[in-house]
Amino acid sequence: MKKFDALFLLILISAGALLSVCGGAEKSENVQNEETEAMEMQEEERASPLKTAEGEIGGKTISVQYGAPSVKGRAIWGDLEAYGEVWRTGANEATYLNFSDDVTVEGEALPAGKYSLFTIPQKEGDWTVIFNSEWNLEHGHYQYKEENDVLRVKVTPEWLDTNQEQLLISVEEPGLIVRWEKLKLPITIN
Repeated sequence: MKKFDALFLLILISAGALLSVCGGAEKSENVQNEETEAMEMQEEERASPLKTAEGEIGGKTISVQYGAPSVKGRAIWGDLEAYGEVWRTGANEATYLNFSDDVTVEGEALPAGKYSLFTIPQKEGDWTVIFNSEWNLEHGHYQYKEENDVLRVKVTPEWLDTNQEQLLISVEEPGLIVRWEKLKLPITIN
């Protein structure tokens, strides 16, 4: 009888452990699914949604990915985005570009590849546009390191009467155009 009781107890413990493991796997899968859904919802609810653009200039494919902030009644230039300081040219993670072929930017050579895009806004005169080799930066300009700059060029901004509420970066003639608030920054790429 004692052997039967011990065997029965062992079977009960084994069955309990098996159910726990099976239930735990299901629970783990449910937690993982919930985490994935939460991440997707967070992406959809971003204040500055992730945008992409792609196009061809002179037969060369250019793509860009950026966080698109909105003006929302704020003073942008010289306030939200300070003059004379590096701006990630977008929101959240660094804006990055991918060039399928070697290009020239404002007449300066830039090899094919991926680059983060930064700008230095100025109250008057030309802005500095920066292509940096560290393109996958989670926190944009907070991780920016000048020693990784591959190219810096000067670009003349245009100030328009119309307002661009949400940042828009497009691949079109003359190359890449950044529009936000009353700014139009045409970057010549060949």
